[in-house]
Amino acid sequence: MSLEVLVSAVNQNVEELHERMKLNSDAVIINQCDRNAEEYYEWRNHHITEVDMAARGVGISRNTAILKSSADILLFSDQDIIYQDDYEAKIEAEFANHPEADMILFNVEVGEDRKTYENTAWKRVHWYNCGRYGAVSFAIRREKLLESRVMFSQLFGGGAKYSAGEDSLFLKDLMDRGVRVYASPIVIGKEDDTESTWFKGYDAKFFYDRGVLYHQLYGRMAKVWALRFLYVHKARLTVQIPLLEALQHMKKGIRNK
Repeated sequence: MSLEVLVSAVNQNVEELHERMKLNSDAVIINQCDRNAEEYYEWRNHHITEVDMAARGVGISRNTAILKSSADILLFSDQDIIYQDDYEAKIEAEFANHPEADMILFNVEVGEDRKTYENTAWKRVHWYNCGRYGAVSFAIRREKLLESRVMFSQLFGGGAKYSAGEDSLFLKDLMDRGVRVYASPIVIGKEDDTESTWFKGYDAKFFYDRGVLYHQLYGRMAKVWALRFLYVHKARLTVQIPLLEALQHMKKGIRNK
């Protein structure tokens, strides 16, 4: 079993990125910058594919990484993730121990103000709770991913028309195609505390875009899930905009989609 980390980065010095992320496996690094180039090299006995691209958007970044991948297991990542020394062994062992799993969502530690999930036990992931997981938790058997023909949306996520949600849609699309997704309590790394490249705060656009996303995820139940989302996370979400105003922005997003 082999593992590749698929890294989405923006304007990075890739040599420094290796060290900062503590990469200890093969990797495909997509660096969105001001040039277009591609190279292959060895770094600490691991094979690295680096693609520099002028195009912008996390969807196109992750899709390009998928197309350049070759390992049995693919782990999606961002430039602000720092891995534990034994992450590769942990992920490979979890897949070996759970042949029923096509995809496993691992724990990546984040600050309390950004935490959306914490896996405390091995469990199956379903459509109604897939919206809480970010792409940096995703590890998937490459063969199953290619069989599903699912790719990341280029309408959602950093750098796209709608600011977030490409990870939730990707996960739902995979499950709709029969991919078996499980959550693992194993921790593989943490997010550093640098400012996000894409996130600009819980403003009107954030809530409007979330409404568009919920229409895609939940259909006729979108308004119910919007209410639940705002209620559960109201202390964190309503610093810039009052709760009722945030709800109106979400409803507008749901209607206009």
